Amino acid sequence: MRKADMQKYALAAAGVGAWLAVRALLRNRRAYDLHGRTVLITGGSRGLGLLLAREFAREGARIALCARDMEELERARKELEQNGAEVFAAPCDLTDRNQVEMWVRAVRDRFGSVDVLVNNAGIIQVGPMEEMLLEDYEAAMQIHFWATVYTTLAVLPEMRQRGSGRIVNITSIGGKISPPHLLPYNASKFAQVGFSEGLRAELAKDGVLVTTVCPGLMRTGSHVNATFKGQHRTEYTLFSLIAAMPVLSMNAEKAARQIVTACKRGDAEVVLTLPAQVGAAVHGLFPGLTADLLGVVNRLLPGPGGIGTGHAKGKDSQTALSPSWLTAHIDAAAQSNNELIRPGEADASRHSA
Repeated sequence: MRKADMQKYALAAAGVGAWLAVRALLRNRRAYDLHGRTVLITGGSRGLGLLLAREFAREGARIALCARDMEELERARKELEQNGAEVFAAPCDLTDRNQVEMWVRAVRDRFGSVDVLVNNAGIIQVGPMEEMLLEDYEAAMQIHFWATVYTTLAVLPEMRQRGSGRIVNITSIGGKISPPHLLPYNASKFAQVGFSEGLRAELAKDGVLVTTVCPGLMRTGSHVNATFKGQHRTEYTLFSLIAAMPVLSMNAEKAARQIVTACKRGDAEVVLTLPAQVGAAVHGLFPGLTADLLGVVNRLLPGPGGIGTGHAKGKDSQTALSPSWLTAHIDAAAQSNNELIRPGEADASRHSA
């Protein structure tokens, strides 16, 4: 090897080493102790939101949860409190700015300052574009984009005044790549990613660090509460089978731990699952190729028909393949993460009533 080439490689190695050292230094300086902090989690009654609440509680944080379903919230609150967490839970329609502001005020009244906001609430609508209505796009934008804006604006004044805070926006790989049969979801997630990334740039001067989380498929059990249109049973079967594949999907508890760690470090972005990381990188380099490949995938998916523009929950779209041994992991996750009422709980609630 020539001396000039050796010098180039040495300089490159030194540059990489310096970058890693600077990144480690910044992470250490940004380290955020969650003990005693107040963490607000939207959509915290089930799925990833509940998993995040469990993980933040293990760090010693006080937990504030909101969701639309009071029964789900109560089950989540009881579970967290039984494990030693200090919890405030209240129903809130996040698409109503007045309700959001009332919820944040109630949290302040209970816990004082708000230290961390986790925008996690979301919906998933699955089906061909032909069966999607304007209302589907509006609903996705309301919960993914506008709800994120409302909660952020509600907590920002005190964070800015204090000169510290964390905001974690749970977006999606669907906010970077737009796979077929998820068009309202993807469009709204792209908006949420753009808001989150711009927000980090704007708030860095105020000491408020924003983390954009882009998960791929996770085994949270949320498939049972996703909405399916068109040939809903076929759509649901394909969706749940893919979500159950260990290579394509990620253990949800591991995902929650990584998200909380990223929050503590103040990381700019976290892309969860290897397929999502690879997909985002390839799309960044070859966006046309990605779009063409997804076009081929779309030809293999169910066409319009079935219930048409109507919609059905996953739990109402079951087939011989789902649930089955092929989906056992995500079906168990649905039970443990409050996506479904556990066996015996329904009878107990009726008895107590």
